[in-house]
Amino acid sequence: MPSGHLAGDNNSNNNNNKQTSETFDPCQLLVTTKKKEKVAKHNAAKQAKLTVVVVEREKEIGQSDNILYRWNLEPEVSAVAVKLKQIQISRLETGDRLGDHYWDDEALRETQGEFLFGHLADLRKMMYDVAVGQGATVRLGATAVSFDPERRAVAFDSGGTLTADVIIGADGVFGLIRPILLAEQNIEEATTPPLCMYSAIIPRALVENDPQSKHFYDPKVISMFSFFGNNQSVISHPTGGAPSFTFTLYRPWDEFENSPADGMRVALQSVCPRLRNLGPLIEQPRRFSVYAHPALEDWLDGTGRLVVVGGAAHPIPPGSTQQYAMGLEDGAVLAKLFSHLATDSQITDFLYAFQELRQPRTESVLASETGIIHYMGMPNCPDQARDQAMQAVALTQAKYKSGDDLFVYSGDEEESAEWAEIKTVFGYDAEDEADNWWVTWGRLRARSLENEDTRGTRKLPTATFSAHVP
Repeated sequence: MPSGHLAGDNNSNNNNNKQTSETFDPCQLLVTTKKKEKVAKHNAAKQAKLTVVVVEREKEIGQSDNILYRWNLEPEVSAVAVKLKQIQISRLETGDRLGDHYWDDEALRETQGEFLFGHLADLRKMMYDVAVGQGATVRLGATAVSFDPERRAVAFDSGGTLTADVIIGADGVFGLIRPILLAEQNIEEATTPPLCMYSAIIPRALVENDPQSKHFYDPKVISMFSFFGNNQSVISHPTGGAPSFTFTLYRPWDEFENSPADGMRVALQSVCPRLRNLGPLIEQPRRFSVYAHPALEDWLDGTGRLVVVGGAAHPIPPGSTQQYAMGLEDGAVLAKLFSHLATDSQITDFLYAFQELRQPRTESVLASETGIIHYMGMPNCPDQARDQAMQAVALTQAKYKSGDDLFVYSGDEEESAEWAEIKTVFGYDAEDEADNWWVTWGRLRARSLENEDTRGTRKLPTATFSAHVP
């Protein structure tokens, strides 16, 4: 992980009655960021040799692997995650097997990583521990309540205000900064969700002790289970850390917004027995709205010093495979760009470069993830072409490398569209993209700015990474 220093004050809760205004000297960043994105933004500051204050609404920290491995976090990741080896695809209502896909060593080499499952709380805690271990001081229990783009000021519920040269909003789709950009661009936010998503975590022991459910755990081959159905779908898999089994169900918007347990029971009435049998094991399901959020045309505001990242910039459906990888990738690109920061005149260029590099990638991933959700839960049709196509592939075993593998072709035949998409999505290297931009454009621009600097000194900026955690 890049070297550097992180500084701050974690005693903000003891000063709630003080009306204060803090202006930081150059080379300092304020990070009031959303949970899992914290360490990525911290790395960006450290590579630029800036001092950072991390501000987090939560009062405590709960307990795209190739990026994490590159940051020397492989031991920590391995301790809280399990490795996926295959995907089993079945019909939701009957449980009939439609096909499998195996992640062999060659496939993992092509995608430059591994497929890991763990708890978000463990990922947050891992990132927090690493950041603090390298010098971070995290200010917990601080909630950003308003932003002034012109002054680049952040006000907190305690009455304090922080100012800086840049605000980077990592506060999610329903935070405080995205609406500023939506208003500037005359874009209306989505208000009616077409889908909802139910999510639950079941302790592993309960699943293994149930005769009809224990097959979900195979000690030799860790699998993800995808169930394709009529207007709804399910994705389930084991997770590392505290051993458990996750259950995610997508369906059209229903009336159970305030009673997710009732909604889950209704949704499970039409599924196959082995899935329906998980119902009594689920104690506290959660329900999320799945909106079709409008895309921002610009991730920067009119000042060029306020930018959004993560879900605030490119919302993705909850439960998506790439939901948290997108935030990590954003942080990795920022890290590479800001590692070259030498003068405040570079900031706007770097922020525009950030959008230029990330927007095509995030649009592609959003289209893929949204398409998967709708494909898995498309309504029944007379021919049921979706299921028949997968079953036909599974039956033509000689055509594939691994028996009835749905995605991988062999010999001289053209690869499947599914496998091509998998390689595109999972084979992306965020840091390489930023390096290529610097070599091609950034370095030349930096030399031009150096020639324009008639003062003989270069000033590093103050920057604010900011977010409101709902």
